[in-house]
Order: sequence, then C-alpha cells, then structure tokens
Amino acid sequence: MNRLVGVVHLAPLPGAPGFGGNLDRDLQRAVTDASHLADAGFDAVIIENFGDAPFFADAVPAATVAAMTRAAAAIGQAVDIPFGVNVLRNDALAALSIAAATGADFIRVNVLTGTMSTDQGVITGRAAEVMRLRRALGLATEVYADVMVKHAVPPPGMTIELATADTVSRGMADAVIVSGEATGDEPDRDLVRRAATAAAGKPVFIGSGATEANVHSLLEVAAGIIVGTALKIDGVTTNPVDPARAASFVKAAR
Repeated sequence: MNRLVGVVHLAPLPGAPGFGGNLDRDLQRAVTDASHLADAGFDAVIIENFGDAPFFADAVPAATVAAMTRAAAAIGQAVDIPFGVNVLRNDALAALSIAAATGADFIRVNVLTGTMSTDQGVITGRAAEVMRLRRALGLATEVYADVMVKHAVPPPGMTIELATADTVSRGMADAVIVSGEATGDEPDRDLVRRAATAAAGKPVFIGSGATEANVHSLLEVAAGIIVGTALKIDGVTTNPVDPARAASFVKAAR
C-alpha cells in the first residue's frame, strides 16, 4: 500500500489566470519535485493542478487535461514509484482519462458521492459515471475519495460515518481521505478514527496537516498520509519541494 504519498503541485497551466507562459519550464519543475519525493523515500506521488485557481466545479477545459497528461507522462517516466492524478476541483472523469493515457495507479476525487458546498458552488458526486468509465476503459486504477472534503461544508445532518459508508459501499471507492478544514490543516483525529470504523476495511488516508512533528502519531490512526505543504521550501505550498524536508519527513514517519 502507498503509505506515504507526496503531492506534486503543478504551477498554473495554460488557460489558468496565473499561467506564466512557459509550460516546459513548469513541467520540468514538476518532474524535479517528483524526483525529490521519490529519492526521499515516498511510496507514491500524486499530481494535482493546484495552481489553476479559481477552479471549475466539475469538468475542466481540454487544455487542462492535455497539460496534465503531459505532466503525468513525464513524471511517470522520471520516477519508479506509483503515481496518481487529482484534477481539481472535481473532474474525476478527466483524472481517469489521464490515468488511462499515462498508466497512473490511482486518482483522487474530492466529492465522489453526495454533495458538498464549496467556493465553486454545490458539487455533486458522480460515482456512477466514474465507476462505469473505469470499467469501460478496462482500468485497474484505484479511486481515493475524500469524505467531507476540505474547503467545503457538508449538508445538514451529514456525519463522517454516513459519508464514509456511502463512499465505500455505494460509491465503490478503494480508499477514503479525511482532511482538515483547509489546505495544511490537521484533521480531527476522532473523525479519522470514526471514518476508519465506517470504512469497512478500506484504508483511510489523512489528506492535510501532516508535518514532520506529527506524522508518526497520525499514522497511528490512519493507514496513510498525503502530504504537500510540509515538504516545500519554507513550508509554503506553492514553493518547490525541499529535498531535506522531504527526507526528514520520511525519517520521522518510518
């Protein structure tokens, strides 16, 4: 299992407001970040279009899919560890398509089942379409799905138990992810434990807030960690990966 997953935050891609005009340069930085994570001992990396804010709630433009396919293919050739794709905010169909083209091992989906109120509006899960596309494409790609995802508010009455149970049983997720309220925020450990109980044996990952100081204790309540910000130069999410920070994080986790 991919116990430690490092995040490769892509710079703004073509079409995004912040795109800098040099995709080749941006992709080389992504490959370098992925290589630093692999060299540090991470079990896997996940690529996401973090720089593309403001995000689309669902389907992203074709230009985004094309650029992310280039990034995933380049990283897949550069590192000898599993890699995944997360197309923000919630384009799981694009993520699966990129996986089909590049051999990605897993995707992350922010909302697979139910609804969440977000800064992009109400996002509705499309598990039926996601799982049918996976079947149609003949993929073994695993689907890691957030429950009560960060930067979002669940509907009234929703509990972590209900969200997790629906995500794994009705949404057919292969793993679930529990995060804090925002990027870099540590989740409530009681929520992680409750999600693990409701997950019917599926692994539960922590999707934000892991640091060198807390990673060992977080792994006592979760099967794995997805981490980005703590590995960056000066702990700034948009900075490049710091090889020393990444190596120290892995040492603390092990």
